[in-house]
This record gives sequence, C-alpha cells and structure tokens, in this order.
Amino acid sequence: MTDRLRISLQKKGRLAEDSFDLLRKCGLRFSIRGGGLLARVKNMPVDLLLVRDDDIPSFVANNASDIGIVGENVLVEEQLSSKSPLNAKITMRLGFSRCKLCLAASTTGKVQSPADLNGTRIATTYPGVTARYLAEQGLDAKLVEMKGAVELAPSIGIAESICDLVSSGATLEANGLAAFETILESEAVLIQSDRELSPAKADILAKLMNRIDGVLKSAETKYIMLNAPKDAIEAITDLLPGSDAPTIMPLAGQGDLVAMQAVCTEKVFWETLEGLKALGARAILVLPIEKMMS
Repeated sequence: MTDRLRISLQKKGRLAEDSFDLLRKCGLRFSIRGGGLLARVKNMPVDLLLVRDDDIPSFVANNASDIGIVGENVLVEEQLSSKSPLNAKITMRLGFSRCKLCLAASTTGKVQSPADLNGTRIATTYPGVTARYLAEQGLDAKLVEMKGAVELAPSIGIAESICDLVSSGATLEANGLAAFETILESEAVLIQSDRELSPAKADILAKLMNRIDGVLKSAETKYIMLNAPKDAIEAITDLLPGSDAPTIMPLAGQGDLVAMQAVCTEKVFWETLEGLKALGARAILVLPIEKMMS
C-alpha cells in the first residue's frame, strides 16, 4: 500500500471531470462510485483521493497525498491564506479548466475601474488574492469575505464590487455586473511538495508524467498528409506549423509530385490549409493524434 502513488483530485465539478478525463487518456482504469472518497486504479499502483478543491494543497503539503491536480486560483489562495508556508508547488501546467479571477461591479454603479475602489467594499471568496492585489496597487478597500453567491453582493448592499471567478461572464451579465480588471488567470495545475518520494513511487510518477505530457502534446498536435509539386516542397515545409522535416515520398506515375507527411505540434488553422493549397498542395488530410511520446 505504501508504494501506491496517491493523487488528490477535486471530487466533483468541471475540474474533476477534466481531471478524470486526463487520467483516463493516460491509460488509467478506475471507477468513481457515488460519494466515495477513494478510487483505486486497476492497472497501475495509483490511488485517487477525492476531496474538496481547497483541501488539495494541504493534502499535498502534509503528506496525505503525493501529488494533486487543482485550480491555480485555489493553490494561490491557500498559499496566501495559510498561517504557515505551504509546501506545495506547481510542477506541470495542464491547460484545461481555464478561468480568470476578476474584479467586477454594477454597470451603473460608482465603481468602474480599480481607481474607484478606494474607500469601498469588495465581496469575495478569495480574500488572500484580492488583498495581495490591493496591496500591490496601493489601493485601500475593505474586504467582505463570502462563501458563495458573491455576484449578489452589490444588489443587496453588502459591497460595491466583487472579486470572483469568471469563465464565460454569463453570471455577471445576469446580475447586471461587468468585469473591469483581471487579477489572476488560472488553469488546472499538477502540484507536488519538495518531499522526496520512495524509489517505487518516483518511478510511478515519472511514468505518469510522461503520459500526461504525451496527452497534452497530442491535444494540439495533428498529422498532415498531402500531395505537392516537387518545386514547392521548401515553401510548403516552411508553412507547416511547428513541424520537423516532413517525410517525403515519390508518387507512382507522377514524376512532378511527391507525397508529404508531417507531425505539426502547433494549431492547424483553415488559413494554413488555404496557404498549402495556394502553393499547389492537393489531397490535404489533417488527422488527430490520439497518443504521442517523444
């Protein structure tokens, strides 16, 4: 049991679903049952601890788990609010569950910019991050800490503005609010303490990190196949986004044409395909890559 890697994950919500999806794409097989707090991976010595998101940094820092996946916003808030230094740091950015921590206020109120915050009240569930921002900007405002429903604070007179997470902005708009400043951009991150793992756990973690890296790279990576004139090979190679030297093969019975294949590690836009076609490329195929290991 001691040589099973323990991973803390949010037990429910968008970040939880994205985290489960990532681990399944890494080949881990597990089942999440109801309100259970522990899930055992069947084909790898890994245990998943399903907890509240704001408990994940302290679980990692205090050896309850070896690593964790958490929103960067939660990690930063816990680091700033903890009474003692929190032994948990980011070891990999995962690129999903992106959101922003924003200051927002009524579109018709007196607070429309950071300069208007002096002498006002800000309702927030992120007092640590908000206080840091105010100190950095030299602003003087009172924080009203809330546990939820922050967007209601201006309409019920609790505060003149709020500091809260914004994803699409629909909730702000529905409550007559508009964001006027972003103080933190957040995404899911993998965190770990500086505690040394046992050789067995370190080996498991290294294998898992390689798989995660492969999944993240393959999400944007595409495999491009096309036929092209020989005299356009150099121009087409320059246009292929983020690719190494492509594979080039002759086409039977087509002396002036070659087949080109390339792995593109950057986004392939419609404009890219139009540019390839303008250079004489034809039969252009863009295929997803399910798994990738460099």
